[in-house]
Amino acid sequence: MQSLKELYKIGRGPSSSHTMGPERAAKDFLNRCRDAASYRATLYGSLALTGKGHLTDRAVIDVFEGARKEVEVIFDPSDKPLAHPNTMELTALDGNGDPILSVTYQSVGGGSVRAVGEPMIEAREVYPFGTFSEIMAYCKQKDIPLDRAVYEFEGEGIGDYLQTIWHSMKSTIYRGLTAEGTLPGTLKVARKAKILFETRTDDEGPEEFEKRHLCAFAFATSEENAGGGTVVTAPTCGASGVLPAVLFYMSRKEGFSEKKILEALAVAGLVGVTVKQNASVSGAEAGCQAEIGTATSMAAAAVCRLFNAPIDQTEYAAEIALEHQLGLTCDPICGYVQIPCIERNAVAAMRALESAELSRVLTGTRKISFDLIVKTMYETGKDINARYRETSEGGLAAYYKVS
Repeated sequence: MQSLKELYKIGRGPSSSHTMGPERAAKDFLNRCRDAASYRATLYGSLALTGKGHLTDRAVIDVFEGARKEVEVIFDPSDKPLAHPNTMELTALDGNGDPILSVTYQSVGGGSVRAVGEPMIEAREVYPFGTFSEIMAYCKQKDIPLDRAVYEFEGEGIGDYLQTIWHSMKSTIYRGLTAEGTLPGTLKVARKAKILFETRTDDEGPEEFEKRHLCAFAFATSEENAGGGTVVTAPTCGASGVLPAVLFYMSRKEGFSEKKILEALAVAGLVGVTVKQNASVSGAEAGCQAEIGTATSMAAAAVCRLFNAPIDQTEYAAEIALEHQLGLTCDPICGYVQIPCIERNAVAAMRALESAELSRVLTGTRKISFDLIVKTMYETGKDINARYRETSEGGLAAYYKVS
């Protein structure tokens, strides 16, 4: 399985698969062929259908303009058969406009990119496991918590990396809590994180107050992402608000040390890379269940580590979180990661806490493994109609009309 460094990436929103992935592909292609007279980027599938709202063209153009190169971006929304819904073809042209080199890339989720016929770009395999059950068995055999396996296999430097990730997550929340105004785009969605954080009603009890703050933290990150700000993929940009909100909320509420937060980040990372290994974290490939569902599982597992829960309980929390997101569709209105994405991050953050609490009571009664629910999620995602997999052709995206 891949390194956590392939899961947690710091980058620009609003989409890991539609912004960060194409940006990475453009950089890779430019390194392969720097002497061309000009370049052409053709976007297919979900990249073509929602690329405008996700700023895909801007991400690609910025790479080539930064190298003082000309590039033409073409959106091809035709229904041509694709091996992956996030597909783009980059072509280098000579002075006569004739092709010199063409490479087809797939943006497979979480900012990860594959050139067709080649291994994943920059991906590093560090774990000798294929499933979460194998990770659990290893940790039980050695009598170590899940996070110790991360430090053992990732090697020197992973602690510093996770610390950088955590500090970036907190910075995003702080920015989001103070930002005001509306998000870019035709929807004119107002930022709500600051309002959620600062407003208190007379009839609000302590529990409602705390839940509202948890939601405010999720809104803060998600709104920063929707505005093209810097976020951490966890596992994606579109689902980047869940895990930071839960960890930030728990650190404030319970006073957990940074060391404990980093342990929780490590455990959440194992959950995330397991899903990437055995299924998908791409909304275009498997619906929002792959993004928000995975993020909820990661956050639920993180909460369990904060309270030193047994490994079986941690697995059960992650399983509950994903099982009850099965079938969740991806239908961003106008292609923007705003509606329903921002609110969905807040709801998922609450669900992560509930999943962790439920697992604490019911672990001994469980029947379904995390690996089984991951397999089920992927099969479900492949069966979801393409209109509900980040194409903006179905669901809310089809019925909501911008006035």
